[in-house]
Amino acid sequence: MTVLAIQSQVAYGHVGNSAGAFALQRLGIDVWPVPTVVLSHHPGHGGSGGGALASAFVADVLRGLVTLGRLGECGAALTGYLGTAANGVAALAAIAALREANPEALYLCDPVLGDRDTGLYVARDLPDFFLTHAMPRADIATPNQFELERLTGQRVSTIESALYAAEALRALGPRTVIVTSLERADAGEDVMETLAVGVDGAWLVRNPRIAKVPHGAGDLLASLFLGHYLKSRDVPAALARAVASTYGVLLTSADLGLDELSLVQSQDEIVAPSTRFEPARLR
Repeated sequence: MTVLAIQSQVAYGHVGNSAGAFALQRLGIDVWPVPTVVLSHHPGHGGSGGGALASAFVADVLRGLVTLGRLGECGAALTGYLGTAANGVAALAAIAALREANPEALYLCDPVLGDRDTGLYVARDLPDFFLTHAMPRADIATPNQFELERLTGQRVSTIESALYAAEALRALGPRTVIVTSLERADAGEDVMETLAVGVDGAWLVRNPRIAKVPHGAGDLLASLFLGHYLKSRDVPAALARAVASTYGVLLTSADLGLDELSLVQSQDEIVAPSTRFEPARLR
């Protein structure tokens, strides 16, 4: 099983493909990583070097993979941080070619736009790109709460409003929506939640809140969910495993005092998480 993963890459730390590719490989899934952005480290640390790759370069790398004639080996594509809408257009062209080679291939779109603490931190044309072009083609979308609100125009403050917004996003195309970093007024302050809404129902997984979460947690969870879903085709089971592994990595990172994901140190958590969380069915 192989995943075509189109997203950012860093030299130091673990975000984008520098997090997700390793996680998928530890699950026994091969990865074809294609960078959209190459940075020295996450910009949140300050003073990062590098930047978005030219769309012509990204398109040429993807064209080479298409020309290779091996796209049929991929069971899924994943897109994360794109850098520019033009890189997104190149990614969607490759995904269209993938679906011609393998009509059963899935597309997971992680619509990276920003978060509640920083607001929007991408190019201003990317929200419209996701709404108009990516979401109608996606099978799975994994927005965080800020991104869900931005894409749907819906304020999320309760579980009912989260479900409503997730359904609004599903109406744009994705069969399954995973909402990460869900914070709502009707939940305890000591928990973090992840919501899954799909064709067959809705489920919520709660885990203890970790005070300081390193960059890349959303990238890790998206890749883990895709990996487990490709194997099981079971939304709540894949959600529970992805959350448990992400929590295990974050907990180890906190225990070690790291400002990045402890992927190497806690890689066993990816395969066999030490904590399990049961998904609660909401409907």
